[in-house]
Parts: sequence; C-alpha cells; structure tokens
Amino acid sequence: MRRYQRNILNEMIQTLWEAADQTVKQVQSGNKDAANALLQQSQECAISMGNTIETLEGEGFITVSRLESFCETLFQIAQMLSSEDGSDAAKIGKMLQKSLIAVENSMNNDIHVTTETVFLPYKAAMWDSLESVWLKTKEDPDDTSFVIPIPYYEKNPDGTFREEFYEADMYPEDVPVTGYREYDFEKRHPDRIYIHNPYDDANFVTSVHPFFYSKNLKKFTDELIYIPYFVLDEPDPDDKEILKKLEHLVAMPAVINADKVIVQSEAMKKAYVNIMTGFAGKESRPYWEKKISGEGSPKFDRVLRASASEQEIPPKWREKTDNPDGSRKKIILYNTGIQAMLDNDMKMVEKIRDALRVFKENKDTVTLLWRPHPLLEATIRSLRPDLWKEYEEIVRQYREEDWGIYDDSADLDRAIAVSDAYYGDPSSVVELYKKTEKPIMIQNAEIIEKVRK
Repeated sequence: MRRYQRNILNEMIQTLWEAADQTVKQVQSGNKDAANALLQQSQECAISMGNTIETLEGEGFITVSRLESFCETLFQIAQMLSSEDGSDAAKIGKMLQKSLIAVENSMNNDIHVTTETVFLPYKAAMWDSLESVWLKTKEDPDDTSFVIPIPYYEKNPDGTFREEFYEADMYPEDVPVTGYREYDFEKRHPDRIYIHNPYDDANFVTSVHPFFYSKNLKKFTDELIYIPYFVLDEPDPDDKEILKKLEHLVAMPAVINADKVIVQSEAMKKAYVNIMTGFAGKESRPYWEKKISGEGSPKFDRVLRASASEQEIPPKWREKTDNPDGSRKKIILYNTGIQAMLDNDMKMVEKIRDALRVFKENKDTVTLLWRPHPLLEATIRSLRPDLWKEYEEIVRQYREEDWGIYDDSADLDRAIAVSDAYYGDPSSVVELYKKTEKPIMIQNAEIIEKVRK
C-alpha cells in the first residue's frame, strides 16, 4: 500500500476514535438516538476502509478482519442501547476502545507501506542536479521511482512561447524514462516530487510546461522538493551586497511553493534563509530554517563520481585530442556562460571570437573543448537579439572548420572529467570544476579592448 493511501486510512481511523468518544458522551447524556446515528456512521466508515484495504491488499487481509470485528462490536452496542445495559457508558467505551486499538495496531504493523517518487527534469544537461538522489531512491526496495522528462519552451521577447523542446531521448542509457503523458499525477499522487526548475513563469528566456509549475505540482504530492540546477560561489551569508545579487535566483516560486529546498552547503542555506526572511519578515525565519536544507548539491556527487571513473572520449573527439604517436594533447574546457554575455554584450562576442583565434593557432598542442551554457543561444535570441547573428556566425564557423570540439551534449560531467584545465566565464561550472582540483582561469571581456588600443 502506498504511504499516501495509508495516511488517508489513518485519518479515517481518527474519525472513528472521535465518533467513539462522542458515542460515549451521548450515552452518558441519555441521548440514545444520537448514539445510534454515530454507530451507523462509524459502520459506514469502517466498511469503506475495509473495501479500500481489500482492493489494495487482497481478500482475507488481516486488517479487514479487524474491521469486521469492529463492525460486530458496533452491532452489539446497538443491541445494548435497546436493553438494560444501554446506559452503561463505561462498558460501551471499553468495547469501542478495545476494538479500535486492534484495528489501529493492524494498520500500523500488518500493512506494508511503500512510496512513489517522481523526478521531473526538463533539460537533460541538468539531470546531474537530481541524479544522485535518484540513484539512492532506486536502491530502496520500498520505493518506486519515475524519471519523467518534461517539455519546455523558449520564449519570444514578448514572453510568448516560441518552440517546444522535449529531451526524453537524451538521458543516459541506465536511466529509464517515463513519458509525461503516460503518468497520471492526480490518480497516482506520488509521495514525493523532485524538481530543479525554480522559475514557474518568472523566467524571461524559457518556461517548462505550465502544468509543471511548482504552484500546480504541489496539488499532486505530499512533498514537493526543489533542488537548484545550478551551484554558485560559496557566499558570505551576512554580506548584504552578495545577498542582493543572489535574490533573483533565490526568491523564486519553487522556493516558496516547495515543502523542502536542498541547497549546496550550510553557507548557502544561511544565505537563502536570510534572503527569504527579508522578503517574508523576521517572524518567518524559523519556517525557512526548517524548510531549507544545506545537505549538498547532487551536482557535486556527479562530478566526483565522474572524475573517479574512466570517461571514454568519443572517437570523433579523439581525432582532435590524440597526436600521431598516440599521446594526448592537453584538453581545455572553454565554458561560455549566460551572465557574462548579458553583462558584456558585444564585448563578449568579440572576446569569444578572439579566444577561438588563439586556440586555433595552438591547436597542434592544445585541444579546445568549447561547451556553451545549454541556454546561452536561447538567452541571446530572447534578450539580446541584436547579438544573435554575430554569435550564430561564430558558432557556425567554428563547427564547420572542425578544428576543435563543440560539446552541446547533455553530459557536462564528461567534459569536466576528460579536460585538463578550465578557461571561461564565472559560472556554476567553476564551482563543479574546483572539486577536480585542476587549473581554472577566468576570461575577461575587457582584455580585448585593452590589447587593441
């Protein structure tokens, strides 16, 4: 039996206890008609419970027998009410108590409870923010888990949906996926739902399907859990300027609507708590302290696991990474992010163009592995349409010349594991890369301008 189903039955048990208490009080008051009415209602409730349990657990299940005995007790009490013993409230109370205890004990001890957990990733490249939780869940024999990729849309500058993306075929082979149309959320009512999209309709660039907004999902589960798809620089949670910069990532619908929020560290938890307390008022601090957990990001788990194991370099990549003598060139992971582009506009376009020129000149000794943020193109098209043609041309030329690797796959961890150093923009990838203890260099869009003067 699912946990949520037993929770409903437990609520019905409490209703029977309350009815038993009221029955005794009505007997004490001499109101036998009201007592009989309560006995009738209790019998109907017990029959309903028995039918539910029999459907879920099979005929002859022991808890159903206990409920049948309880109904027999109700009948005996109804008979007593028309006899001389009908005023013995203490005796009636003991009979009800003994029978209900037997039902409740069987509910708690004889029914095997299972749970159902749903994971709702939207971009396959961000699956690493949920993966290690899924791995633990699928090892639990009492839990059934479903990975259900959900559709998302790029937005036009006016906020309307432009193009639908559905990446169900891009997940690792060992991750069984379920189509979002195949799972009935209302009927199945999963015990837990994990999400990694915080925005609902508050993102100017993309949106998941509105059905999967956190404000809607909370209707269909006992526990909605949000884990950010990103990791950030470790903050000073008492620095007001840092907190101000984090607000646009923290004060989001999923943080408000989720029952639990899991972030990358205790320091980040304190930052979240301080920010949300600032919005909701100081009296809300205990609520956020309880709701937000700093137990760590699954993204860190994934990087460490990938770094500890051998990562196979695709054959097409090897054409660029391997020397004729079989030795391997140094591989530089070049990561271009969203915020750097939004902050620097055309300067960043020129910076990317110049960086590619330098790496091309050194391609005989170094292999460039260029991996833009998965949402960079969509962001430029939506928020910086004047830059789109320039950026699109850079990508097109790089891919056509084919002297370096262009990685737009869902496997960020492979790129981190096989590369020897990081070069690029400040981003969540930097925080992941730190775990490898390999060299990191941050690019500066201003350097181009200074060199050219």
